[in-house]
Amino acid sequence: MRRCSAAVAYLRPAMKRSNLRVEIRALAHRILFEGRRAVGLEYSQGGVVHRVRARREVLLAGGSINSPQLLQLSGIGPGQLLQEHGIAVVHDLPGVGENLQDHLNSRVVYRARRANTLNEISRSWLRQTHAGLSYVLARRGALMMGAAPIGLFARTRPGLDSPDVQYQFLAGSFVKPGEEMHDFPGCQATCIPCRPESRGWLRIRSPDPAAPPTIQPNYLSTQADKDTLIAGLRIARGIFHTAAMQKYVSEEFLPGSLTQSDEEFLDHIRQTAGTTYHPTSTCMMGPHERAVVDTELRVHGIDGLRVIDASIMPTVVSGNTNAATIMIAEKGADLILAARDTSAAVNARAA
Repeated sequence: MRRCSAAVAYLRPAMKRSNLRVEIRALAHRILFEGRRAVGLEYSQGGVVHRVRARREVLLAGGSINSPQLLQLSGIGPGQLLQEHGIAVVHDLPGVGENLQDHLNSRVVYRARRANTLNEISRSWLRQTHAGLSYVLARRGALMMGAAPIGLFARTRPGLDSPDVQYQFLAGSFVKPGEEMHDFPGCQATCIPCRPESRGWLRIRSPDPAAPPTIQPNYLSTQADKDTLIAGLRIARGIFHTAAMQKYVSEEFLPGSLTQSDEEFLDHIRQTAGTTYHPTSTCMMGPHERAVVDTELRVHGIDGLRVIDASIMPTVVSGNTNAATIMIAEKGADLILAARDTSAAVNARAA
């Protein structure tokens, strides 16, 4: 079994079509408007600025970071913010870039009794070569594992209708993703609160489309989020302390056995926690003044423009966002086709 990306499942088969052209290494600058109707896109590629015009609609699928950024660069967003950067306001829409949600995670790390973890592979060219050959020749070995091959959902307290934390187990260990793995055999369990209350924001800091926006996720800004993550880490520690797990691990490396109080756990979280790469909700769907798109993913107050990605979620889903985002794309495609068919039917009656 091999993991299938959206590019493999959707884009590559569609690239055989004569009416599709994929541009790569291109940077979107802004959406083009005539009045309050989106009519095209300006982008640069290889140092050359291009403009393309849409026949029916402009579809924005940049994700929860790039979609609100591009809307703000194009004049759709908080009016005062846009004026501060010299951007003409097409539509003052305060919710663009607000309501940012993400799944924060923290971890417990244990030393393993045997040298059979990913830590040793990451630090040895010989072991890496063996892992690569095992995968290529026999589809076996460490490279057959996903990023977190074992998962668990659990309730941190009785009385909850459904689990409120997600766990991911990895036969390797590090302090933060992207950093070097530990120089000892280790494993870890990552704890992720499913329904965080904290909400942040994203705002452009320059009219330059190449300049990254300012992002403030506001992690742990509510007491409930702190309490849930602390309780979740205590549960993870309890799992490693079972007789079954004690056969395989020797001692707790992070946060360490001396960490006992809520404040000590919170200090560990502040030092080691990070994103689970599930940002959502910066172009949230809804009928209220903070919403950006309606139930058909059309940008409020604008014609011919839809946002179709994870940014439209009113709140982050309770688990991984990949499948939910693909579902949003599927639904968006259905809405576009339905609008086309309705338009064709109206034109036929008029004729």
